[in-house]
Amino acid sequence: MLIAAAVCPCPPLLVPEVAAGAAPELDALRAACLDAVAALAAARPERLIVAGPAEQAGRGAHAQGATGSFHGFGVDVEVRLGGVAPEPGAERGGEAGDGASGRPLPPSLAVGAWLLERAGWDVSPVEGLGVGEPLAAERCIQVGRKLAASAERVALLVMGDGSACRTLKAPGYLDERAAAFDAEVARALAAADTAALAALDEHLAYELKAAGRAPLQVLAGAAEGAGLKGELRYDEAPYGVGYFVARWA
Repeated sequence: MLIAAAVCPCPPLLVPEVAAGAAPELDALRAACLDAVAALAAARPERLIVAGPAEQAGRGAHAQGATGSFHGFGVDVEVRLGGVAPEPGAERGGEAGDGASGRPLPPSLAVGAWLLERAGWDVSPVEGLGVGEPLAAERCIQVGRKLAASAERVALLVMGDGSACRTLKAPGYLDERAAAFDAEVARALAAADTAALAALDEHLAYELKAAGRAPLQVLAGAAEGAGLKGELRYDEAPYGVGYFVARWA
């Protein structure tokens, strides 16, 4: 069952080498993310799954030891999920798609792996799950239920951004619906309201470029009936993108 979860945004700018001169602007966000990961560690799960949005090539399961990098962002930074190399044959099919040996981590999971490395995660085995944006809400919820049932003490690190349309300079330009969408996500995270996350409008999330919609709905399924309490630690929109950090325990 799910005993704890953390929600963090997944912009590569969280990695200081990627952000370069702008790195100090996100210091508070990094600190909140690392605090959320520390709370996961304190829960002592026996299995941690890092779930985040992924394009086609990155969807499905990624075994402990899978690697990713930020070379595409112009920096020589590499990460390894869980910090150790996978055992032969460790990659396996995931609940949202089939795993494939040797696939690099999608950017969202690479950011998650970076957070775990920075936090010195050594509590439990770590696996990744790349979730495709088109995955329907009901399917996301089913995936979450399966993850929660996969072990006695499961934790989730959910990587995903809110809308990308909060300002004129945002990646998706200004959309007046974005602030209300993000406010509802923030409220649901603060209250550990799984029904509200499950009810997020898929079409609206797509129009607002909210990359975290599907992973958040995986969380909704995993946390059903778990009785977790929520705590929202960060809710801002730097660069016009909604970023949230939350802890559920």
